Amino acid sequence: MQQRTLGPFSVSAIGLGCMNLSHAYGAPVSAEQGERVLLAALDAGVTLFDTATLYGFGANETLVGRVMKQHRSRFTLASKCGMQGVDVNGDGKLVRVIDGRPATLRQTCEDSLRRLQTDVIDLYYLHRWDKNVPIEDSVGALADLVRAGKIRSIGLSEVSATTLRKAHAVHPIAAVQTEYSLWTRNPEIAVLDACRELGAAFVAFSPVARGFLCGDLRDVSTLDAKDIRRAMPRFAPEAYAANLQLLDGYQQVARDVGCTPAQLALAWLLHRGEHVIPIPGTTSVEHLHDDLGAVDVTLDAATMQRLDGLINQHTVVGARYNAQNASEVDTEAFAG
Repeated sequence: MQQRTLGPFSVSAIGLGCMNLSHAYGAPVSAEQGERVLLAALDAGVTLFDTATLYGFGANETLVGRVMKQHRSRFTLASKCGMQGVDVNGDGKLVRVIDGRPATLRQTCEDSLRRLQTDVIDLYYLHRWDKNVPIEDSVGALADLVRAGKIRSIGLSEVSATTLRKAHAVHPIAAVQTEYSLWTRNPEIAVLDACRELGAAFVAFSPVARGFLCGDLRDVSTLDAKDIRRAMPRFAPEAYAANLQLLDGYQQVARDVGCTPAQLALAWLLHRGEHVIPIPGTTSVEHLHDDLGAVDVTLDAATMQRLDGLINQHTVVGARYNAQNASEVDTEAFAG
């Protein structure tokens, strides 16, 4: 497996986003299937595993901790704080809450360490910037955790270049994690270059466009009732029907290159810069191995230009988030 630099770590060029195993895309897979995917990734050379307190309201960290604790020295462990499930009404139902207060982040870290069954988290992200708390205060709390030996490096998720620079002035930021793919180009506005300038890795989540670029999802009515894509404007029936028109040309490029559609999406990201590290998620060992094959795909300048012209912010229909979710992120957005 090819390697890339992430803060003080050398990690596989493609990591594993663990969210899908417990969260967001319908019913979680069985514990046994989750274990199969995690261990298959490790055996295939993946050395960056990405989880979060939010995923399954702790269930994903618990799964990763149980399965991976005996292999802890073989991989870089990333998790996230600042967004978690809270029993707001006292009825036992957890509600997603963004909370970047220092005391909350310290407690969340202790909870994550316990679930992950480890003494230290290699890369700890602020999952969302709590806009009620200065970014300097939240990052300052994470810097205290570095000094205490609880975490080794700090990351940010879904932030602008301006916020990144403010945070970096408090403590070096090892990585920024944001959605990035052919159909989500927001990082190209500013933060992708800011990461390169500051020496931070750019970790791309949803690198196959939440499954769109795999080419298999043709009918959004088949999505699980609890699938988060149902609330995303790009997956609304009319918008998705328009976006499907992009797939024929995209799949032709994949055929011309001699790779699968998922591999093409990931290879495009790998060619966007040496500091870019995609973290696709999957519940299938077969899909996992398909994804990892992207490291062997070479794209020439003409193919990159062809892809850029085919799927971009001008050709994709619909915003990536609904109004509520868009208000929770700090990422730059294109006008309109």
